[in-house]
Amino acid sequence: MAVGIRSTHDTLTGRERTFHPDEIIVSKTDLKGRISYANDVFLRVSGYGESELLGRPHNIVRHPDMPRCVYKLLWTRIEAGSEIFAYVVNRAKDGDHYWVFAHVTPVFGTPDSGNGRTITGYHSSRRVPTRPAVDAAAGLYAALRAEEARHADRNAAMAASGAMLEKLLRDKGTSYDEFVFSL
Repeated sequence: MAVGIRSTHDTLTGRERTFHPDEIIVSKTDLKGRISYANDVFLRVSGYGESELLGRPHNIVRHPDMPRCVYKLLWTRIEAGSEIFAYVVNRAKDGDHYWVFAHVTPVFGTPDSGNGRTITGYHSSRRVPTRPAVDAAAGLYAALRAEEARHADRNAAMAASGAMLEKLLRDKGTSYDEFVFSL
């Protein structure tokens, strides 16, 4: 990443921005998560220009309030060829934040290209979430981050918060997908 690209991005403002419920934020990435496409809604809401996003890791919009275990779950699912839905808080270039209800899917090669079941990239569509879902996700994410903060090692922190999420789902007798759609 170019030096200075996140200079204003490192400060959090505490201001939430949103977008119209009829709009969809869309992005595509390569297999390593580098952005290959960003629609106008993504550019506007994130505050980045297209040249600042293309070729950059998608985590350029990662907000520190997102638990690492949620991203690990997301990557595990999409790398295995499955879709995932998740509530995500992102950070705009100026430090504002915005919540999305994300649907992330692998992109498969076309059968005529000889790689029909080979994952060639990822596609994400994000909509405006409901306020009750955001409040529920924010509470859960705060608990998961608190668990992560108890561990000095990043991998141990992610494992511990992942185990906490799994226990919560087990205790509720639900799957991750059922839980997300219940919010």
